[in-house]
Amino acid sequence: MNNITPRRIVEELDKYIIGQHKAKKAVAIAMRNRWRRQRLSPELRDEVLPKNIIMIGPTGVGKTEIARRLSRLASAPFVKVEASKFTEVGYIGRDVESMIRDLTEISINMVKSEHVEKVQEKAKVLAEEHILDLLLPQPRTARGVGLEDEEREKHKETRERLRAQLREGKLDNRYVDIEVKEKIIPFGVVSNVGLEDLEINLKEMLGSFLPEKSKRKKVKIPEALSIMHQEEANKLIDMDKVTREAIKRVEQSGIVFVDEIDKIASRGYSHGPDVSREGVQRDLLPIVEGTTVTTKYGPVRTDHILFIAAGAFHMSKPSDLIPELQGRFPIRVELDSLGKEDFVRILTEPYNALIKQYTALLFTEDVNVEFTKDSIVEIADIAAHVNEKTENIGARRLHTVLEKLLEDISFEAPEKKNGKLVIDKKYVHEKLSEIVKDEDLSRYIL
Repeated sequence: MNNITPRRIVEELDKYIIGQHKAKKAVAIAMRNRWRRQRLSPELRDEVLPKNIIMIGPTGVGKTEIARRLSRLASAPFVKVEASKFTEVGYIGRDVESMIRDLTEISINMVKSEHVEKVQEKAKVLAEEHILDLLLPQPRTARGVGLEDEEREKHKETRERLRAQLREGKLDNRYVDIEVKEKIIPFGVVSNVGLEDLEINLKEMLGSFLPEKSKRKKVKIPEALSIMHQEEANKLIDMDKVTREAIKRVEQSGIVFVDEIDKIASRGYSHGPDVSREGVQRDLLPIVEGTTVTTKYGPVRTDHILFIAAGAFHMSKPSDLIPELQGRFPIRVELDSLGKEDFVRILTEPYNALIKQYTALLFTEDVNVEFTKDSIVEIADIAAHVNEKTENIGARRLHTVLEKLLEDISFEAPEKKNGKLVIDKKYVHEKLSEIVKDEDLSRYIL
C-alpha cells in the first residue's frame, strides 16, 4: 500500500468503471486511511475506526464493481451480501454473523493459496518421487553387499530414465494405483437458518472420532501427479500459521459489501414488515460497531472491518435507517445515473469493455466481428431509450441489448469459419428497431 495513493486507486478503478468519481474518491480515501492507521502508535491505532460508506444510486451504475475492484487492488478479503437475505416476511433469514464467517472462509482460502504457491516447486519434486516409487518400487534383496550395491546402482539408473520419460510426457497413458484419503461424515445439518455453527461443530467432533478412510484409485499418471502435488503441498504448509494470518487479514483489511440496505430501512411504522426490517438493522448494528464473532477458525473481531453499504433508496432514504446504524456510516456518496454518453464509454473504454468481450468470444470460433462507431452509438442510444421507457437497470441493459443483437451471429458462429462480420448502424437498426418501437415487446425482450 506504500505506493497506492488515493489518486492511484482512482486511476486503477477508472480502468474498469466509467464515471462515478465521487464514489471512487470516497473509497480511495477510506482505503488509504487503513494504511495510515497501521502506521500509528498501538494505543492510538485501536481508537481509529474505519469510515464506513453508504453508496446511494440506482442499480447497474457500478456500486458493487467499485467495492469488488477495490478489494482486489488491496488483496483484501471481500464478501458481498444482500441485506434483504437476513429477513423475509413470515420467514427467518440468515444469521447476520454468517457474513463474517463467509469473509473468514474466503480469507483462509486466499492465504492458503498464497502459502501453497510458495511450496509449489518442493511439492512438485515430492509428487514426482512418489510417482516414481509407484512405477519402480525399491528392490528388496539381501544377497551380499557387492550385489546389493550393483542392484541399487541399476535401480538408480532405471529410475532416472523413468524420470526423464515422465517429464517428457511419454508415460502419460500409463495407469497407477494411488491411495486417496477422505473423511466420511455420516450425516450433516443442511440449513442456512443460523445453524452454521451447529453443523461446523458436529462435523469437527465426528471428524476427530472417525479415522480417515483410504480409498484406492486407478488413475492415469498426469492425474496422479496432480493429486499427489496437491497432497504434498497441503502437507508442507502450516495451517495454524495460515489461520492466524487469515484472521488478522480479515480483522485489519476485510471488506464487507452490504447491498440492498434500503430494503431494510423502516419508515417509522410499528407493525408489519417494518418491525422485521428494524430487527435486522439492530442485528447488523453490533457487527458494524465492533464485536467478536465465533467462527470455526477462532474468534474474529469486526472493529476494523470496512463496511460499504449500497442501495437505490427509491422508496426510502438513509435517514430511515435507525440512528445508531446511520452513525456507523459517516460517509454518504451519491452515484450518478448513466446515460447514452456513459454507455458509449462503457462499451469501448474499460479493460473489460463489453465490445472487447463479445469480439474475443466470437474470435474463438474464428469469426472476426467488427463494430463501427455509429453502431456503438446506436446500441448505447437503444439501451438508454429502453431504460427510460421501462425500468432503469443502468449498464446491465447493455448486456441484454448486445445479447439480442448478436443472437443469430453467436448461433451460427461455429459454421462461419474464418468469417468476417461488420456490425454497423443499419444492422443494429434492422435487428432491434421493431422491438424498441413496440413498448410491450421491449418490456419482455430488452
